[in-house]
Amino acid sequence: MNLKAILEGILFVVGDEGINKERLMDILNISFEELEKIVNEYQRDLEKPDRGLKIEIFNGNYKLVTKKEHADYYKTLVSAEVSETLSAAALETLAIVAYNEPITRAMVDEIRGVSSIYVIRKLILKNLIKEIGRSELPGRPVLYGVTDQFLDYFGLKTLDDLPKIEMEKDSQPKELFGSRYKEDI
Repeated sequence: MNLKAILEGILFVVGDEGINKERLMDILNISFEELEKIVNEYQRDLEKPDRGLKIEIFNGNYKLVTKKEHADYYKTLVSAEVSETLSAAALETLAIVAYNEPITRAMVDEIRGVSSIYVIRKLILKNLIKEIGRSELPGRPVLYGVTDQFLDYFGLKTLDDLPKIEMEKDSQPKELFGSRYKEDI
């Protein structure tokens, strides 16, 4: 049997979900060393200029992905990039969730300064964020985190690949809850 061909079929069947090495070793009934050898051989085959795919590991899962050098053609097919289809509020909310997960909606609202319930629902429907548990806070609110599809959309292998945010050394804490409108008491 050609295990390389079976690997290719498995990666095609699992699609965006991907598959981890333990599951692959179990399905193919091979050791980790054998799996690495087959994956490396298949990757070398895919590196040829007449191939349009490659293997990537996202969040511990092997996936077939398209080559970046062909991206303009895929953009034409899809006709809109993610950044064009997501509002500024959605991108802001995604960033807050990605950098702070697990996080509750109330925490997102506090950071943004406005209600995020509609935006969070939209991001769940687009499968960019998901419920990942319940907080121990009163009322046991839902905790949110990003999905593997989020990582795929933004070309990240893990959340560790997110750009680092550095605070200015001389910056003073800003008043987040004050108002420019003063009440006479």
